Amino acid sequence: MHSDPDLTPQPLASATALAARYYVGAGSEALDRRAVFARSWQMLAHASQLERAGDHVIGEIAGVPLLLVRDNGGELRALHNVCRHRAGPLALCDGRGARRLRCRYHGWTYALDGQLLSAPEMQTAEDFDPGSIRLPGARVAVWRNLVFAALSDDVPPLHELLHGIDARLGAHAIENYVFHARESYDIECNWKTYIDNYLEGYHVPHIHPELNRMLDYRNYVIETSRWHSLQHSPLESGDALYGSGEALYWFIWPNTMLNVMPGRLQTNRVLPLGSDRCRVVFAYYYPPGAVSPDEQHARDREFSDLVQREDVEMCEYVQRRLASGSYDAGRLNPLRENGVHHFHELLREAYRIEKSSRERPRFDPRDHG
Repeated sequence: MHSDPDLTPQPLASATALAARYYVGAGSEALDRRAVFARSWQMLAHASQLERAGDHVIGEIAGVPLLLVRDNGGELRALHNVCRHRAGPLALCDGRGARRLRCRYHGWTYALDGQLLSAPEMQTAEDFDPGSIRLPGARVAVWRNLVFAALSDDVPPLHELLHGIDARLGAHAIENYVFHARESYDIECNWKTYIDNYLEGYHVPHIHPELNRMLDYRNYVIETSRWHSLQHSPLESGDALYGSGEALYWFIWPNTMLNVMPGRLQTNRVLPLGSDRCRVVFAYYYPPGAVSPDEQHARDREFSDLVQREDVEMCEYVQRRLASGSYDAGRLNPLRENGVHHFHELLREAYRIEKSSRERPRFDPRDHG
């Protein structure tokens, strides 16, 4: 059993935030890598990037470099981007139509399914069998053309992680949307600080005046499921931006967001770069054949950038104060911060599992002679 009282499950009505020490220091970064990222699904690509044999996308999960690639049989694979010779890279960037995977260090060459094909000048190596060497793989799954991968077999199936989202999306055929642009922000805060901010509308009237005019704060609702949460609000932005309808903001454990507006999907990944730094990567998708797309899409990106910069500034303020020693864990607002509570409970659960596994006594045959 874990020995940290801060990881005990907390009911929403009396919950406090996750303790500040889980947001600072190298120990928090290592814990998140083991407990969260090594044991979760990560969105790494869009299927349009992997249409033909040899198309590939590089990524990383919990420090493990990965290579998503379409093999010659049409199967989508997630291979470790680590040569089995001396750990060289097989790819340094995304690409199209590769016939083989060739290590940039010493030229060892692999088939698109990860099997070693050749190793230069290894003829004098005793008992060396290229047929016995292949790149390790990770799990891979596709949902509405979004490609996810997971290092561990001990994660729920992706369809379980996303259960209920399809029904709520309704007529939003996001699988048919076309990629338009990608933006990224490097932020001086822990990845969880940014997600905490994303998961509540409590701050919207205070730091997002333009967004607040578009949303209906009185009818801003947060719903939680086992592995995801949804924030939704009526939306009135005028035809020059999104028009009227509903704003849908999904959080998918542990670090993926789907921001769905009328006629627009924005995916959002929060990638840890250290205990006090993260990178937020946005990708924009729109229905094919949208009316006056260039001008409207430019306004969408401009408005999104405004909102993100307001969030970035506040998250960096918060991170410095989490690290100050002044703050530990404050009370959560049950009405407005149930999404934050949901995220913190998932974190507490992941940390308990990790800590219990590390505290469990190991079998030593010398004790059983």
